[in-house]
Amino acid sequence: MSIFKELIHNASRVLTYTVYIISIYYLFISIFGIRRKKDTGEVKPEKSFALVVAAHNEEVVIDDIIESLKKLDYPKALYDIFVIADNCTDKTALKARKKGAIVYERFTEGKRGKGYALEWMFDKIFKMKKKYDAVAIFDADNLVNRNFLKEMNKQLCKGYKVVQGYLDSKNPCDTWITGSYSIAFWTCNRMFQLARSNLGLSTQLGGTGFCIDITVLKKLGWGATCLTEDLEFTCKLVLHGYKVGWAHDAIIYDEKPLTLFQSWKQRKRWMQGFADVSSRYFFKLLIKSIKSCNFVLLDCAFYSIQPIVTVLIGISAISGVIQYFMKTYNLISNFNTVVYSINFDLFTIIAVLFSILQFVYTPFVLILEIGVCETL
Repeated sequence: MSIFKELIHNASRVLTYTVYIISIYYLFISIFGIRRKKDTGEVKPEKSFALVVAAHNEEVVIDDIIESLKKLDYPKALYDIFVIADNCTDKTALKARKKGAIVYERFTEGKRGKGYALEWMFDKIFKMKKKYDAVAIFDADNLVNRNFLKEMNKQLCKGYKVVQGYLDSKNPCDTWITGSYSIAFWTCNRMFQLARSNLGLSTQLGGTGFCIDITVLKKLGWGATCLTEDLEFTCKLVLHGYKVGWAHDAIIYDEKPLTLFQSWKQRKRWMQGFADVSSRYFFKLLIKSIKSCNFVLLDCAFYSIQPIVTVLIGISAISGVIQYFMKTYNLISNFNTVVYSINFDLFTIIAVLFSILQFVYTPFVLILEIGVCETL
């Protein structure tokens, strides 16, 4: 029994140390998101954009995204709206054409999914007579802030080849699920995306509301066709020496899942995609980061293993509960001895303080973002 308890104790200790080291790393990164330097400089619109909306049976919402894109505060001659009607069996294509979008219909038995649809569309854009400086990608259920392209143009003119916009929530007050998603996205935008940008690291693509320089897209190819094509392309970019820029004022409103079941399905898909990408890119990023002493590569490697970190946190929590009950049993059994020998090591104190900090830090970050939240 004592050997078993010792094994549990040591395993729990290792897991706890690992989880706290990773957590402290992310906490350190997030501190750099507290300060936000407002970019007030105006940049003349000069980049041209192909705005691509990937849609599969989206007749209910397709009108809204097209109308939103048509109202962008950007010269109309510098952007066109494309809709990929991907294996649609409803009136998505018809409605999109009526709204003035350039529609391409795709029907295929194999190679289904957003990643394949985008790759198919990019190939067509490359061959068009009209040339664009960049491609911007959106989901069909999005809405876009009027200054989106102005902000993207500003970042591209600074030299970034890929830029991610601010992913906001379209329906934060619908259910407690959408509210939870919204809080998560607001805090991540500030604590991780803005923080990484301030540190000169690469931010992470979020699946929608981002743009890619057309020359880089041609050079690298898309090739991101897994369940999390955004993460896959981010890893690909970082491996080739490109950093994803961050446009904090280029806001995209994304529709969040309404129910726990919908959320479970989405999260499961994301975790499967993360596991796939991390299995192919983690060691490539890690090895290259060590060889080149490049912290951008190392940070991206850490980001790619988030599902593993989540599992470690779960296992650590379970082992912690087991340890707690074991300690409680020992305390009751040997009360007179234990009560005089209780001591707190430095690690325990740090762990408790860190746990308390988490409950204070997130509301603080949300207060910083209140200006963004009021735009909803």
